[in-house]
Amino acid sequence: MGFARACSVALVGVEGVVVEVQADLEPGVAAFTLVGLPDKSLVESRDRVRAAVVNSGGEWPQKKLTVGLSPASVPKGGSGFDLAVACAVLGAAERIDPRQIADLVLIGELGLDGRVRPVRGVLPAVLAAAEAGYEHVVVPEQTAGEAALVPGISVLGVRSLRQLIAVLADEPVPDEEPVEPGRPDAMLAGLLVPGAGVGTGLAVDRPDSDGPDLADVAGQHAARTGLEVAAAGGHHLLLSGPPGAGKTMLAERLPAVLPPLSRRESLEVTAVHSVAGILPPGEPLVRTPPYCAPHHSATMQALVGGGNGLPKPGAVSLAHRGVLFLDEAPEFSGKALDALRQPLESGHVVVARSGGVVRLPARFLMVLAANPCPCGRHTLHGAGCECPSSLIRRYQARLSGPLLDRVDLRIQVEPVSRSDLLGHGGRGESTATVADRVREARDRAAVRLDGTPWTVNSEVPGHELRTRWTVAPGALSAAERDVERGLLTARGLDRVLRVAWTVADLAGHDRPDAQDVALALELRTGIARGVPAVAGAAP
Repeated sequence: MGFARACSVALVGVEGVVVEVQADLEPGVAAFTLVGLPDKSLVESRDRVRAAVVNSGGEWPQKKLTVGLSPASVPKGGSGFDLAVACAVLGAAERIDPRQIADLVLIGELGLDGRVRPVRGVLPAVLAAAEAGYEHVVVPEQTAGEAALVPGISVLGVRSLRQLIAVLADEPVPDEEPVEPGRPDAMLAGLLVPGAGVGTGLAVDRPDSDGPDLADVAGQHAARTGLEVAAAGGHHLLLSGPPGAGKTMLAERLPAVLPPLSRRESLEVTAVHSVAGILPPGEPLVRTPPYCAPHHSATMQALVGGGNGLPKPGAVSLAHRGVLFLDEAPEFSGKALDALRQPLESGHVVVARSGGVVRLPARFLMVLAANPCPCGRHTLHGAGCECPSSLIRRYQARLSGPLLDRVDLRIQVEPVSRSDLLGHGGRGESTATVADRVREARDRAAVRLDGTPWTVNSEVPGHELRTRWTVAPGALSAAERDVERGLLTARGLDRVLRVAWTVADLAGHDRPDAQDVALALELRTGIARGVPAVAGAAP
């Protein structure tokens, strides 16, 4: 009787569970049994592995073969177990030393000719292996760069099963024919899922690319201020105004204003994109905040995650550490919009399906864009809006009160004047200039929040802002009056405090004064407070 074991990783959402792949050979009628709660694609690995071993020059054992995946209670799917199954079988047949693979984590799909094909989710799988204490992993050559992002892990990238057998058996490693220059590499097909990022409008700005500049936006000084405050403090933003005023232009330029992702944040974003199958080949690490703009026909499952079996990441997870832009927000279904309440507060989403319960990261900056009425001309003088008042009320009520209460900034975007459009007032500040101020404001907040679990002002609880970090004496008088009049809820007051701290950070103040709170109230309620609508205007 022969026995050998190797290790692989089963992904549950964006988290991995190390799975021990055990192979047992016994005398008897030749058969191949796979147990351990595999799905259809994993059951089919029996034929792939057998053909790959034979075509790699190995001899398939003509005995009763049982392959077990432990722990058996964890659902397992995908073709990434092929490499571990093949090595466990070869170890049980004594083609390779079982001790060489006992503590080796192997991830990869096998082609019938023995080539090792890349699979999705390599980064979260290797992260799970590292957290479990494993030090050596074997992955397809195309994903070796992605696996190498995990510190403290020795990564071996292989192109074929015969190469891996030679390395483990201490034999000369055969050369594989390289892909001819100019020809498409069919092996990369396993990394990208066709259309995976299309329905979400996902875009990732590259640091070396010339993206849209904020200076291209004509006028809209109040909206630019709201955009800067949103980026500096991580506050959610609502842009209301007629069509063609520049709401989409502003939202598209927000990711470039945000600071670059830290190393930890980059790994989080890359792990989600790797699982979703939208990580471009040759770009193993996402360094800039993603931008996700799903169509208004998106379902609740497309926004928060779902699918058959184990849930897959939705738009809120693909926008993790970036921007989620909902254009024509009132056109989204109420059920889909209300599903955003929980991730807006907690920074993650828990999706329960028949295949299991998955916790997905979802800490994003939400930007809503809405027209004043179905035709969009309600606020334009002489534009001929014929929408009945009842229809306008129903249209605006599609954005529920509880959802809007979680939006810190509400900006009325006015139509662009002819003077601004023709550039008579001069170009506005560039993205680089605004981004520098945002970075300085975040640095001030980071110094103040050092030693706490929060990194930006939008995450700080209201109790801490009222007791630990207080505003200047008398600065909250106007906000307290709004609470008494019913213009602000208790949550609204906390959010005004958060915005006031962000405005103070942009202005370089030690703590918010009355003018900072007044600007925060104006950005929150849309009611003019007689202060300049320019963040950081004060010396």
